[in-house]
Amino acid sequence: MAEVDHQIATWISNNILYIVLALGLIWFLKKNVANLRRRWFAYFMHLFTKEKDAKVEEMKKDLFASMKDVVSQDPVLRKQNSIRILEIGVGTGVNFSHYPDGSKLVVVDPNPHFKSYYNDNRKKFPNIETEEILVTTGEKMDMVPDNSIDVVVMTLVLCSVSGTEEIMKEILRVLVPGGKFYFLEHIREFDTEKHSIRQKIQEFLTGTGLWPFLFDGCCLNRDMLPAIEKAGFSKVNGERFYAPINSFFFQIIKPHLKGTAEK
Repeated sequence: MAEVDHQIATWISNNILYIVLALGLIWFLKKNVANLRRRWFAYFMHLFTKEKDAKVEEMKKDLFASMKDVVSQDPVLRKQNSIRILEIGVGTGVNFSHYPDGSKLVVVDPNPHFKSYYNDNRKKFPNIETEEILVTTGEKMDMVPDNSIDVVVMTLVLCSVSGTEEIMKEILRVLVPGGKFYFLEHIREFDTEKHSIRQKIQEFLTGTGLWPFLFDGCCLNRDMLPAIEKAGFSKVNGERFYAPINSFFFQIIKPHLKGTAEK
């Protein structure tokens, strides 16, 4: 046993420089990989959403159409014919064009690297009043007061959250009575008879961790409708459908869910 200990000590002594370098590399990667992933994801989404797809925009326009009929419970905003919107996972601000004129927009996103893209984009929409990004997750929005939001919006966010139930509780907390939640998400393949291969690919890419690693925690094998229906909203209207996505690579996220829920 003493001989083995001596051999180990000798090996460590002879390789101490490499050991220190290896430990330093591990420390660096542990400290910076998550940050680099988020930088990459913010840049990717900036490029991906730079040129808007007309069919996708028409789909969003249809989903958000009823937002113009929402009446704020805040007497000041009601006089201004305005509403307060909270967007969770605002990213670069791809939904700005669908918000009613005069809207007051509160935004939440856990990725601070979206900030520059978000700021550039919101300059194009002087018709809505946008706030600085609150860098936090939808599960931890303590800084947003109870019963203060007329409309909550989430698009392509629930695929990557750590706690769907917690977010639903927070949405219900911040919404005013009668307030509306608008959602649009890609989901797990729901037609297994016609598209079983797509579902298997979704499971593989998610199970191996490859897709979540590349796309900031995004999971391809989730269906959020049951969680929304069980959350405690007074009314839920959800629809599974196939989004008008033309890109061959992104056929994997063609199954979608859209709808509204009312507190």
